[in-house]
Amino acid sequence: MSNESFTLIVVPDRHADVRRFKLQKRWLLQGASVIVVFAVVAAVMVGHYFSVVGSARENPSLREENLKLRSELAVIREQLDHVSGTIERVERFDQKLRAMTLLSDPQRNLAMGPTEPQPLQGQGGGDTNQFVRSQQAESPQALSQKLDKISAEATRQEQSLQELQAYFAEQKSLLASVPSIWPTRGWVTSDFGSRLDPYTSERVMHAGLDIAGPHGKEIVAPADGTVVFAGLEGGYGNVLVVDHGYGIKTRYGHLAAIKVKAGEKLKRGDTIAAMGNTGRSTGPHLHYEVRVNGIAQNPRKFILDEW
Repeated sequence: MSNESFTLIVVPDRHADVRRFKLQKRWLLQGASVIVVFAVVAAVMVGHYFSVVGSARENPSLREENLKLRSELAVIREQLDHVSGTIERVERFDQKLRAMTLLSDPQRNLAMGPTEPQPLQGQGGGDTNQFVRSQQAESPQALSQKLDKISAEATRQEQSLQELQAYFAEQKSLLASVPSIWPTRGWVTSDFGSRLDPYTSERVMHAGLDIAGPHGKEIVAPADGTVVFAGLEGGYGNVLVVDHGYGIKTRYGHLAAIKVKAGEKLKRGDTIAAMGNTGRSTGPHLHYEVRVNGIAQNPRKFILDEW
């Protein structure tokens, strides 16, 4: 088999002699192998050449994209710096508000956060802005982790400020419910406390203030509230009762006229009645009471202005 050969006949011209060449089969196989190897090497070289050319073309684009990404990361760092500083200022303001309103009172159970602002990096102390600036070569993963920390801190601050908002809303409602102005102007003829009854001359407890004035003088609501009673009540004659919430109620007796009805909502300063002399009375005046959880209190404790 190894001695097999092929005869190649070459006829150069019709008048020339025919030439014969004897080719061994193994020579042909070896030649074919060499040709295939050269073809593969040539193909690899051509492919590598085009790859190098393509990379050379892409390098400027990659450099430009890299510069753009670095610029965007720098902007993100600046934004994180700004947000971190803002959160720290908000937290300091939060602490000041809590100190002013005594929200750390354990009876209120409203003290949420730490008494001092905490650094966002969570360890090692130091200023948040300094921490951000010190990381000049953060990876996207590091920036993402930092953003998560800032987001968590912002959420905590939002909850804290919502709590403060609710507290101040409650205080606003409470202040609006406190009978802090005089229901009418006149002369206080009988103060809160023990006194001699004008009819029996016996010493009895007087549960309010008697304010004398001309018949029909206007009486106003000393605080926001809801009318819960308007009608006759024994020796007090025409009586009006207003519920201000938080356990606070005010009573108005001896009225000449009642200008509101049960269920009506009132605002501080609204006209509610007219001074009179109904019931057991020695002259035109208003009997004014303030009761907290049903217990009579001195109305003067709640009134802010004096005459």
